[in-house]
Amino acid sequence: MFDREGLESTVHQTGQGGTPLRGEPFDLAVVASALAAKPFNPHRSFRNGHAQTLAAYAWPRRSRLRALHCDDETRLFEVERGVRLLAHCAWQRERRSHPTVVLVHGLEGSSESIYMLGTAQKAFSAGFNVLRCNMRNCGGTEHLTPTLYHSGMSNDFRAVLRELIEEDHLASIFLVGFSMGGNIILKLAGEIGARTPPELSGVCAVSPALDLSACADQIGHRSNWLYQRTFVRSLRKRVHGKRRLYPDLYDTSGLHTVRSVRDFDDQYTALHGGYRDATDYYEQASARRLVSHIRTPTLIIHAQDDPLVPFASPVYSSISANPCVILLATAHGGHVGFIAGETGGTEDRFWAENRVVEYCRLVYNDGH
Repeated sequence: MFDREGLESTVHQTGQGGTPLRGEPFDLAVVASALAAKPFNPHRSFRNGHAQTLAAYAWPRRSRLRALHCDDETRLFEVERGVRLLAHCAWQRERRSHPTVVLVHGLEGSSESIYMLGTAQKAFSAGFNVLRCNMRNCGGTEHLTPTLYHSGMSNDFRAVLRELIEEDHLASIFLVGFSMGGNIILKLAGEIGARTPPELSGVCAVSPALDLSACADQIGHRSNWLYQRTFVRSLRKRVHGKRRLYPDLYDTSGLHTVRSVRDFDDQYTALHGGYRDATDYYEQASARRLVSHIRTPTLIIHAQDDPLVPFASPVYSSISANPCVILLATAHGGHVGFIAGETGGTEDRFWAENRVVEYCRLVYNDGH
């Protein structure tokens, strides 16, 4: 139905301000107003970015959420020859009559990341089909691809989207990405631009790493030593695992010299991803240069105290100028944190997860 460059036969018209028309007139401003009516009020015990980030990771809900998703169907998507992605799928009884949410995790995350499970539970309860996708190598899938993964792999999720449209005949699909996954799906939306397939109803990104170079610099700050060490250890371990599976492809002799995420990207991501070096990779793979081309209804949630992804005004000024994008910029929330205080009992404390699902519901209902 559509190739690597987007739909060839379907081009969206635009309404006032460039907002795509989807069936009946679509007013993204109404959706933005509804979301703004529920501002983020941080939990009083977690009022800085580090506290929000770490508390969200450690919050005791993983076992309960895993139990809810233990019966999810597993599915492999062949995104290019010899490369498959593993997804865990929760289908409504009549899947074609329900909208679908495709979730994409962040750096060194997986389909089992806590924010993936939490958002999946909320979306399924709201009537959505849900796919929790692993990027290449993640979630124990190193054997499914000879390659590494990186932030520029938007074509992987173009292929997933294409299969869901052409083979599953799903009529309404939302792409939702977190951190690195947010960069990937925003990059994809920008690449597709006005050639957005009508089945792609919307895009959401939480704490997206829109400027990869700025993120690498930010992670290198002394205050972020714990995150840097955690990422580097995990990435080193991943390369050692790839060498065991593909000994002719991976040289680990210099792996001990990797001390930062930027070092890793310079020595491994760039080499195996076809980039000259980390600088070239960051420039080519960052979604910041493409957000102005987005023509799909899009929600971006970002905290100004995010310790890992800096809230850069030059990037967000271009986002604010795009009428197809809603930006929820909160003073607090950390990196994929957003643990709220009292909610009045109608929602749990995970504000960003609730806003993502509400956004998808509002956009879907407005277009149907």
